[in-house]
Amino acid sequence: GVEQDAAEAVQLFRLAAEQGYAMAQSNLGAMLDIGEGVPQNATEAVYWLRLAAIQGLAVAQHNLGAMYDNGRGVQRDAAEAVRWYRLAAEQGLMDAQNSLGNMYVHGEGVAQDDTEAVRWYRLAAEQGHAMGQYNLGAVYDNGKGVPLDDTEAVRWYRLSAAQGLDIAQYNLGGMYFRGEGVPQDDTEAVRWYRLAAEQGLAEAQNSLGFVYLQGEGVKQDDAAAVHWIRLATEQGLSEAQNNLGGMYFNGNGVPQDHAEAVRWYRLAAEQGLAEAQTNLGGMYFNGNGVPKDHAEAAKWYRLGAESGHVGAQSSLGHMVY
Repeated sequence: GVEQDAAEAVQLFRLAAEQGYAMAQSNLGAMLDIGEGVPQNATEAVYWLRLAAIQGLAVAQHNLGAMYDNGRGVQRDAAEAVRWYRLAAEQGLMDAQNSLGNMYVHGEGVAQDDTEAVRWYRLAAEQGHAMGQYNLGAVYDNGKGVPLDDTEAVRWYRLSAAQGLDIAQYNLGGMYFRGEGVPQDDTEAVRWYRLAAEQGLAEAQNSLGFVYLQGEGVKQDDAAAVHWIRLATEQGLSEAQNNLGGMYFNGNGVPQDHAEAVRWYRLAAEQGLAEAQTNLGGMYFNGNGVPKDHAEAAKWYRLGAESGHVGAQSSLGHMVY
């Protein structure tokens, strides 16, 4: 069977690794890291990856960098991760180029530098690396390290989305939904949201539920809205919890239930979502699903207001005066 094959592969890799073959050392390290065909052992994985990395094998250098990056089998050391990522990236390994870009974005193990991040993301993206393409799209989308350019963002998101990367599909859907870098097109937005939602991306499930609720780009359907939004709440997404609260409040696709609305608003509010804090404040203010409590209402309005929610600021103003 498969497990027996993996165990045999480990034995063969070990024999070759002990004779100094870099690729065998690298493969053995990878199998030890994930525990395939051998008991999982991160420390031993690092040992073999290092031997292969020292021999200049790019894939081993990248994987060793990742061990330092995540603190697996070694003490976490971002500078050491950068050192190994860079060696592999300079050999043209696209995984490493993307990883090095990430280190520059977050300023981990290296001085934060958006321009350098873009340089490495671009090298990975131009080799067809899906995550590199997404990351390059995101920097154009946010104008970090490059001038803001929606058309370029769409171009790179689309290449990544076509490779099946859920977050790129979701972001591309958002660009169609808002008409950024492409003509506004709800139907196209829904198509991309659905692809990402079916892969289990919570943000996409929530957005797909929301378009069903509003009937944008798709026939209005409360039951479908509840289905997708609920899937996102199961992943703990605050925006989805707030949306589900609203559906219980209004009785969209679920029986109207103000106590249940409060429960969902509270989950989202406790995660710091300003809109949910404002909604929860309103429930206490009006005594919907909870006993009327102006002190509790003011507390949640204030939290919402501090997060910049205009409705909360205005509600709090009315309470104070």
